[in-house]
Amino acid sequence: MDLATLIGLILGFGAVFFAGAVGGTDPHIVFGRYEAIVLIVGGTFGASMTGFPMRTFIRGFVGGLRTVFVEVDFHEREIITTLVTFAEKARREGLLALENEAAALDDEFMRRGIQLVIDGRDTEIIRRVLETEVSHVQEIGTKSEAVFTSLGGYSPTLGIIGTVLGLIGMLKGLSTMGASTNVAGSIGVATAQAFVATFFGIMLANLMWLPMATKIKERYGQLLLIREIMIEGILAIQAGDNPRLLEEKLVAFLDPKERESEIEEGGAVEAGYSASSA
Repeated sequence: MDLATLIGLILGFGAVFFAGAVGGTDPHIVFGRYEAIVLIVGGTFGASMTGFPMRTFIRGFVGGLRTVFVEVDFHEREIITTLVTFAEKARREGLLALENEAAALDDEFMRRGIQLVIDGRDTEIIRRVLETEVSHVQEIGTKSEAVFTSLGGYSPTLGIIGTVLGLIGMLKGLSTMGASTNVAGSIGVATAQAFVATFFGIMLANLMWLPMATKIKERYGQLLLIREIMIEGILAIQAGDNPRLLEEKLVAFLDPKERESEIEEGGAVEAGYSASSA
């Protein structure tokens, strides 16, 4: 049995029944309805967990949080400068001259690609290996985005369920109200309490889950662009392309404003020469 399905169903239905059983009646508490929060959080996670294998859900959720909260700087221009410098050195001294530089690279993907070139692997093999890794990264990002999109989709629905439970409790309570009870006031408070669940559900979906899913998509999009630049640069180095032509090819991946800035500063080739002469 899929453990995620079992836990998800228990968590989701448990949250609904808990909220229905507790159903707070304190007229002085409106937004502090803890049973509504339990319903939204527990029900949302339970429903989302049911839709994914356990490993996919946990990795997608934890990895997504890391992606959202950990700032990552993508330096496309620095990567282009490095690749162009490598191409210039490979043309002058041969591919084996890149071995020390490749070992010093921080990016594992780029280091592995350059090492494949140094080892003399076939172009098609290098492309296949690197594109397979890119596909894996893309799959991780897609699954992580799907987990948070799922949370954002179920959260308002669970809020509506909470509101329905609250209204059911309110209507049930009308039959027990005495003649001296302020019926209008009691109905108003009960109705407000009933809609608290919808408020929390919509709030969490639109202020947290869905914006996080958008940021995950954006961050992985930037990462995939970086990987595409690296693949083109690595294959161009193996083919022995002219550094100038390589620079033009890689700069085409940048935003038009970034390209203008690149031209104004003299281009990556000049930057590479300056760094090597320093």
